[in-house]
Amino acid sequence: MKTTLKLMTIFFSAIIISCGGKEEKKKETFSYKKKTTTEKTTTNAPKKIKASDRVVLDNKGIGPIKKIDLENVIDDKMAKQGSEIFKKMCTACHRPDKKFIGPNPTGILDRRAPEWVMNMILNPEVMVKEDPLAKELLIEFNGAPMANQGLSEEDARAVLEYFRTLK
Repeated sequence: MKTTLKLMTIFFSAIIISCGGKEEKKKETFSYKKKTTTEKTTTNAPKKIKASDRVVLDNKGIGPIKKIDLENVIDDKMAKQGSEIFKKMCTACHRPDKKFIGPNPTGILDRRAPEWVMNMILNPEVMVKEDPLAKELLIEFNGAPMANQGLSEEDARAVLEYFRTLK
């Protein structure tokens, strides 16, 4: 029994000695915190304007429409026809009061030439491949290309007249 007691005492003494008395060194760790500098720098980087907000009136687009002369007075009959066409063919992707899958057409003629708008309606496949502004819009709207609805020039013109009523 004395031997067992001596062995246990030695054993526990060894454990206590091995656990205590050592001073741990603090290890350097990697920090993700950004160090602050005392000197502040300011840059006047140009603010990037989204393609849907940019005003580009000199681009006529790519397609059959080369020139349109808009009357000062809106043709109500044509605008009503254009509204019906828009509701039937375009509201899956466009809303006149907000951005949806495609851009909001409200005020579009303040930002785009009427020829560009009609060419986009009539010729969307070529426009998104070749027109720089249409390419940017495609990127801005998550790569969702405008579908060709197969509208006639007369129907596209009616939709354009409807767009003139959206303010």
